[in-house]
Amino acid sequence: MAATVRTLCCSASRSLRRQISTTCQVQAGEKWRKEHGLARSGTEYGPMTDLPDWSFADGRAAPLMKGQQRRRQEREVLARRIVMLDSEMDRGIERWRDKQEETKRMEEHKKSLLLKPKGKLLMKKKSQS
Repeated sequence: MAATVRTLCCSASRSLRRQISTTCQVQAGEKWRKEHGLARSGTEYGPMTDLPDWSFADGRAAPLMKGQQRRRQEREVLARRIVMLDSEMDRGIERWRDKQEETKRMEEHKKSLLLKPKGKLLMKKKSQS
């Protein structure tokens, strides 16, 4: 009896060892999907994950499942962040332009305060230009 239990345990452990894999998992078609601008796998986004599985007979949509609600909320948070960062970029660019214009105005003001040529130097300058 003990021998049969031992052989069963050994055969069970052998079959378990065969199922364990130490290589990296490669998803079929991942390269093709990336080349065509799709998600890495078919379960990240798209009609199979975003659309409801069923609808009522009168045409009403089915209530969203928890995963769909979570994905919708994550996308909404991401969209709000994108809009916020975009407005920050616009404000930063506008501030940079204002600073450039102010620097230019200051340079022109400094030039206007410099001494102007008079007499012979003024006549010489006019004749050269």
